[in-house]
Amino acid sequence: MALFSRGIGIDLGTANIVVFVEGKGIVLQEPSVIAVEGEERSLVAVGEEAYRMVGRTPGRYQTVHPLREGVIADFGLTQRLLAHTLQRVCGRHPLVRPDVVVCVPAGVTSVERRAVLDAVLRAGARSCELISEPMAAALGAGLEVSEPRGRMVVDIGGGTTDVAVISMGGEVASASIRVGGNTFDAAVARHVDRTHNLTIGPRTAELLKIKVGAARAGAESRELEVTGAHRPSGLPKSAHVTSEALFPALDEPIQAILAGIRSVLERTPAEMAADIYEDGILLTGGGSLLRDFPQRVSESLEVPTRLADDPLTCVARGTGHVLESLARRGRAGAAVATRG
Repeated sequence: MALFSRGIGIDLGTANIVVFVEGKGIVLQEPSVIAVEGEERSLVAVGEEAYRMVGRTPGRYQTVHPLREGVIADFGLTQRLLAHTLQRVCGRHPLVRPDVVVCVPAGVTSVERRAVLDAVLRAGARSCELISEPMAAALGAGLEVSEPRGRMVVDIGGGTTDVAVISMGGEVASASIRVGGNTFDAAVARHVDRTHNLTIGPRTAELLKIKVGAARAGAESRELEVTGAHRPSGLPKSAHVTSEALFPALDEPIQAILAGIRSVLERTPAEMAADIYEDGILLTGGGSLLRDFPQRVSESLEVPTRLADDPLTCVARGTGHVLESLARRGRAGAAVATRG
């Protein structure tokens, strides 16, 4: 049996799951994908192993993202994903169940929050606390959120973009936009299908986004040859895709994110808006790694914008600060807490 009493922080994202362990840091970072077999949905693979199976399995297998747009879409599979994750971190038979902090989008409903809490507790946690993703991202990026000063964080995940203005440990204004890295991938796939009559899988679309995609029309031109199924014939065929051709497809979801940031800025008190203009907007999350995204935000909103260090793990690292806070005030109350 494994003795395990450290707290665990989980960034439970649509695209990836990142796990922080008290005293160890980031210990796990992999796709939040699960592969199942048959009508009984027997577990086949989880995480990176399941991701390698996407688009490459016989009909009796399914590869599933149990979370969509930042919230639980399949409760049973989410619970199994969490249980598998906790087993990997804690051991199969821990003597002490862990206290867990989980990040959720800023705009989740009370029903969605309860679903996350229930899934984590049923997966084997002793207690569960929730923290909003932009607050966790701010903490993980090292921002001083307890000061009476406005800080703006934009966390672009796989399924959602969370925007928040933070001051004195609370969110002054926030929004959760159902647009993220997966939206970029889908836009890329539609572009290739429309312009080349070529159907490509999600992994190829993601590769195109990373290698060729850009958030600005004037970005350095890049080109990549991709292969897919030619739609009229169904035969394999390749096509060359350029940054210039891909930009209009990516621009639509980018505009939606910019509109969301603008709406939060418009609801921000004047003094805090001045703070944000002085300190700039902080971008976190995997979606913010799209080439030239900080420059696009800065040019469009006329507000300085920067990319956080290691934006993929900011949210998970932010849970470490929450775990430290729990340790300082003692875990007596946390053992029965299910507040968020």
